[in-house]
Amino acid sequence: MMSLHARLPSEERELELRRQALEEERRRREQVERRLQSESARRRQLVETEVKMREKQFSQARPLTRYLPVRKEDFDLKTHIESSGHGVDTCLHVVLSSKVCRGYLVKMGGKIKSWKKRWFVFDRLKRTLSYYVDKHETKLKGIIYFQAIEEVYYDHLRSAAKSPNPALTFCVKTHDRLYFMVAPSAEAMRIWMDVIVTGAEGYTQFMN
Repeated sequence: MMSLHARLPSEERELELRRQALEEERRRREQVERRLQSESARRRQLVETEVKMREKQFSQARPLTRYLPVRKEDFDLKTHIESSGHGVDTCLHVVLSSKVCRGYLVKMGGKIKSWKKRWFVFDRLKRTLSYYVDKHETKLKGIIYFQAIEEVYYDHLRSAAKSPNPALTFCVKTHDRLYFMVAPSAEAMRIWMDVIVTGAEGYTQFMN
């Protein structure tokens, strides 16, 4: 039978081996955690870089425009949009005249967050942005008055719920609501944004 003195070194060795194994396991876990943190930080940086690149690309793609509303009665909307660098005649999704802009946009509902195609009419004479069921303009679904429009901007934060096309989504902010709209093309979106901002009379009221 092994004596007590003979067992002690053996138990100490076993304890030492266990300590070493635990220390090795702890070091491995720390390495894994560091790798995960590094990977997480790298991914976060990549996402931030991608967002910045998208915003930069979008800002570079947009022509130099005038972002303030225009109240002059003799204002020619089509001339203004063309002088902003837009190819109005080549964009078949938008019908533009000196006072009116028409075309289809997909709009998110107010109460029920579903997306529906609507025929929009921006009318500088009536000072309204109206939307209908279709281009026959017989079934009116809603009216946004120029006085209520505060801001028009691209949805770069992708805040629109389940947008059918986030890259073509823009926002029209009024006193009491935020409208999300999706254009049929990038050029149509830019035209609509620059058209609507000319009627954003709520913006100047906010400044005052």
